[in-house]
Amino acid sequence: MAARTPAPRDPQLLKGVLPMLVLALLREQDSYGYELVTRLRDAGLTDVATGSVYPVLTRLERDGHLASYLVASQSGPARKYYTPTDAGLEHLAVQRRGWQQLGDVVAVVMTPGPRRARPVQEARP
Repeated sequence: MAARTPAPRDPQLLKGVLPMLVLALLREQDSYGYELVTRLRDAGLTDVATGSVYPVLTRLERDGHLASYLVASQSGPARKYYTPTDAGLEHLAVQRRGWQQLGDVVAVVMTPGPRRARPVQEARP
């Protein structure tokens, strides 16, 4: 069986889900920016750009969903690590529920089956 070539990813779709994915990864383990990019790529987002993660981190920190701290590095300047705040974990829980609900709707609409009945429109006089 031949391997399937992945379909091109809609950048707008990734933009909408990336903050949730970042929070989910940081819930598991604090990370610095490039490490997050690597973790996202390892999870299957092979086309995620390094430059798309940093604005997400900045926005999440500004919104109070992340806190950061510096850790000295032997190979250069200190690295800025990120960790979710309690508000960030609550935000992640809300986002997960919303994503699940949307996924349920998408699954229903995308699954082939009998046509859904359209509402009957009343005849106009």
